[in-house]
Amino acid sequence: MPRSPRRTAAAAVCLVLGLGLVAGGATGTWLTGDSPDAAADSFTAGAALWHEAPVDRLFPPTVRGRKAGPGGADRAWTRIAVAPDSGCAKAFDPLLASVLEPAGCARLLRATYTDATRSEVVTVGLLFTRADRQAMTDLRTRFRTEKLGQRRDLMPRPYPAEDTPAEGFGDAQRASWSLSVLDDLPAVVYAVSGFADGREITEPQSAASATADGATSAPAQAGLGHTALAHTERAAARLRALSQPATEEP
Repeated sequence: MPRSPRRTAAAAVCLVLGLGLVAGGATGTWLTGDSPDAAADSFTAGAALWHEAPVDRLFPPTVRGRKAGPGGADRAWTRIAVAPDSGCAKAFDPLLASVLEPAGCARLLRATYTDATRSEVVTVGLLFTRADRQAMTDLRTRFRTEKLGQRRDLMPRPYPAEDTPAEGFGDAQRASWSLSVLDDLPAVVYAVSGFADGREITEPQSAASATADGATSAPAQAGLGHTALAHTERAAARLRALSQPATEEP
């Protein structure tokens, strides 16, 4: 039975709309850079950041955190030391080193900051791995499902730079920490915080716990959990921004 002109026209309109949606979706993906090729390029670019990105881009001289403190207070930290880039030997407690080992260690970069009152110190670390994207995804999944980022026996180590407020910032002074395994870049980002007066901490608390409502531990009340979390989040954001392939102006 022949189609009526009305049905034929309606079918044509649907076809045009369908093609437009498909094309529009593809164009949107291309414009936003979410294509598989763009993601692969970003991942590859991220692996080279440790030797290509300027130190002031990886570790800015000043880090500002809007609403990054307890109660939504604004914070600011000043860089006081940058460690020489190195491998990962002795950079982590043995158990954490074994957990990270499957990803490999291409390079480790670290810098230490202090706040405006010079009462706290925080070391920020960027571990560039040798892993591919699937391996990073697997490692991230393990940290999330096993809650490894909240275990005290998996705390990162600080960088106690001599002749700075962080000179006495050793393993016993670790108060709070945050660690993030990235799956869109071959990198593990972390921050570990403590008091600048060198006091020992008998019960360190992860940033996730120290920033929870009702937390009353010394690290929580001092805002050291907020400090560790703020630096981890901002360092990860900087790496992602730096890894984006440059685009030519139209």
